[in-house]
Amino acid sequence: MKKIISAKEAINMIKDGSSVMVGGFISCGAPDVLVDELVEQNVKELTLICNDTSVPGKDKGRLIENKQVKKLFAAHIGLNPETGRQMQAGELDVELIPMGSLIERIRAKGAGLGGILTPTGVGTIVEDNNETMVINGKKFIFEEPIDADFALIYGTKVDKFGNVAFEGTTRNLNTIMATAADTVIIQADEIVDCLDPNEVIIPGLFIDYIVEGNK
Repeated sequence: MKKIISAKEAINMIKDGSSVMVGGFISCGAPDVLVDELVEQNVKELTLICNDTSVPGKDKGRLIENKQVKKLFAAHIGLNPETGRQMQAGELDVELIPMGSLIERIRAKGAGLGGILTPTGVGTIVEDNNETMVINGKKFIFEEPIDADFALIYGTKVDKFGNVAFEGTTRNLNTIMATAADTVIIQADEIVDCLDPNEVIIPGLFIDYIVEGNK
């Protein structure tokens, strides 16, 4: 049985210098209650792995504004001018990763793979810091898996065993992040006794802690 805890108890586990994956596409499917508590506790020097840094004043954007992030892995930062400002000023170390490559590198960790081969970035400066290989006459870049100490993710409906159901596109990166972190904390709009197996998208074995969010 999974442990249902408060947001404060959940974030208390995250210490300065931790690596944290945060789900959501902009604010769709973002675990805003957990991120707000991370801001409240002012955990610093974080390595943040996410699709984007949202917008100013919202979920992941608040972490950037509060300067709690030292290293960022993301696919898109264009909607948050503060992220770009900190990057240009040398205040934030940013690694921009094409969205497909970001997802596949996280998925590779969850699947226990040693990495991925992708043609994305071939012929660019991306090649300079990565191993390449030619397969059947086509050049690929080797990219290492991405993991994290913690994953903060969202679920529309979660049962007491940790099984997760989603509504619409809220699943986005939440599903793969659940497989690639040492400790997975999910924010649930609704906690129920038991989900219908046909609803389950993330099996409960991936979820360590459940936090009730805002419906």
